[in-house]
Amino acid sequence: MNPLIQLRNLSIVALSLACFAVPIAPKAFGVVPAPDGGYPGGNTAEGQNALLSLTTGGYNTAVGFLSLGSDTASGLNTAVGAGALFANTAESNTATGAGALLLNSAGSQNTANGAFALLNNMTGGSNTGSGFDALFSNTQGAGNTASGAAALFSNSTGSGNTAVGAGALFANTTGAGNTAVGVNAYNLEDDGENNTSVGVNAGSSCTGTPGVANNTSVGANAYGGCDRTTTIGANASGGLMLNTVVGFQANGGDTQNTVMGAFAASNLAVGAFNVICIGAFAGSNLGSASNVISIGADGQNVDNSCYIGNIWNQPGGSQAVYVNSDGKLGAQVSSSRFKEQIKPMEKASQALFFLKPVKFRYKKEIDPAGTSQLGLVAEDVERVSPDLVVRDKEGKPYSVRYDLVNAMLLNEFLKDHKTLQEQGAMIAELKNEIAVLTATVKTQASQIQKVSARLEVSRPAPQTVKNTD
Repeated sequence: MNPLIQLRNLSIVALSLACFAVPIAPKAFGVVPAPDGGYPGGNTAEGQNALLSLTTGGYNTAVGFLSLGSDTASGLNTAVGAGALFANTAESNTATGAGALLLNSAGSQNTANGAFALLNNMTGGSNTGSGFDALFSNTQGAGNTASGAAALFSNSTGSGNTAVGAGALFANTTGAGNTAVGVNAYNLEDDGENNTSVGVNAGSSCTGTPGVANNTSVGANAYGGCDRTTTIGANASGGLMLNTVVGFQANGGDTQNTVMGAFAASNLAVGAFNVICIGAFAGSNLGSASNVISIGADGQNVDNSCYIGNIWNQPGGSQAVYVNSDGKLGAQVSSSRFKEQIKPMEKASQALFFLKPVKFRYKKEIDPAGTSQLGLVAEDVERVSPDLVVRDKEGKPYSVRYDLVNAMLLNEFLKDHKTLQEQGAMIAELKNEIAVLTATVKTQASQIQKVSARLEVSRPAPQTVKNTD
């Protein structure tokens, strides 16, 4: 049997035994004159042995068997119910219900409303318990408020707790500064501090872990983390610590994660750190990966990755976006307002002729599909032109500045274009010269032909000599 239940039963037995232990003489009363009379000091007593031991205390009200039975000099107490405030010797307590504040001795300014509410309280003060067995086990805890059957039932020394709802903060024993609103809200943790749970069964997912603190859980069955975790949403799980989880059945995973959206990061497991998932079902493919951003996308279980939905296959914009090794996004600017030491590229682009384009595939952890790629190797490019290399935070080659490669290609194209233009002009000039020479040759040929014709005409006719031999 639960030891707390046993304690309550023993208290009830003790109350019963007290009834037989008190000598009851015919027509004997604890105060004079008899009940229903005007007792000195503004006291009121109704019931067998009510206010039995009172001497100088004032303005007490005791209604019920043995109610305020031990009070002697204290005042401003109200006890309604058999055994209510039976052991009390302190002031300004109010108990309504059988066994309410039964064992209270030195605690002041307590209010118990319900059978066995604050039954075991002895020195705790400024507590309010409303409901059957509310704050039942409290002994020294102060400033607690419990409203609902068995709310803060197990609390013994914890202070500054607020529990509203049947079974709310049921298991809390020594934890302080907790707030639970809802049936069975935060009912599994015994020593947590500064936690807030709102919703049926809302509470911590770190059962048995000591020192659960500073968590907020809002929503039916919402489970917060172990430390500084905020969980909002029905069936949401806050994970371990330092997480923010918002959304129906969203899951916080391990540590330092931010998850927002219904079913977001639903499969995130222990070992996942620094994960950001935003959107319904965002990051649903993640397991134990760390340093992952998934916005509006299912993502993949790959460390140090980023997935953003609604970009692929969308019409292109007017500007490309780049990222540096610090994760800063930005667009490349070209206005002279942002530049200095501007001068022609000239021969700098000739480094292109020494680059070695290759065909390759990324490793499986980067591209599980193993898609065939074309490009350059950063280390090879560094040996040719260090300015063309993107470096990581350690200064190691990481990627290639293909935008600069494009600019160098443009420079070489313009240089070749200029050369072609110059050669074209030279060829045009040569053509003109050839045309002139051709015309000259044709003219000369025509003149030669005419001269030849004239010579032919002026040439004497051949004569025949008769041979007389």
